[in-house]
Amino acid sequence: MADNIARVFVDAIATDSTRPLLTWYDDATGERTELSGATLANWVAKTANLLVDEVAVGPGDTAGVLLPPHWQTAAVLLGCWSAGLRVADTPGDVDVLFAASARLAEADAWSAGERYVLALDPFALPMRQVPPGFADYVSVVRAHGDHFTPYAAGPDDTELLARAAARAGALGIAAGDRVLVDTAAYPDPVDWLLAPLAAGASAVLCANLDPSRVEPRAATEKVTRTLT
Repeated sequence: MADNIARVFVDAIATDSTRPLLTWYDDATGERTELSGATLANWVAKTANLLVDEVAVGPGDTAGVLLPPHWQTAAVLLGCWSAGLRVADTPGDVDVLFAASARLAEADAWSAGERYVLALDPFALPMRQVPPGFADYVSVVRAHGDHFTPYAAGPDDTELLARAAARAGALGIAAGDRVLVDTAAYPDPVDWLLAPLAAGASAVLCANLDPSRVEPRAATEKVTRTLT
């Protein structure tokens, strides 16, 4: 089993980078965003370049990620892992912090040198008013390069990928699957992001899932596995 998350991501899109890899729905807003492997890889590379070139962090450094399941969260997490960072799961001292605009109150418990806020706008638009002490992730990340050579496995890669493989097995996710995920039921990125990637599957992430839409959406998106 691979011990490098960035390698697993590269392998997941190697066969056909144009196919949908991650599709995002929010039934509260009506949003639908579809990312091919190539598009997500572009966001991941820009995030990793932001971390290395602008924040000046790398292997051995730590990021805090106060973000819900979302396609932009996938880009942030994969960018952090590509740059060799450890993603902390408890408040404390970190080198860089990414926080959703709805979770800024929680950010006070984290000490970070650099802070980025994400509005998680449906069209990834820049924020009109950026909170003091933060930079707008979407505005800043777009200026960075589209290509990044991932560093060696980060300190938590082996453990996370072992968990992802185990969860893929427990959840019945297999290579080639297209998995519909209720993000409220499966908020852990090991479940909604890493398990599908490790298994060679693609994901349809659904926030504020309307149960009446599961069956027609599964048909439209050619879903083979449903996690609700």
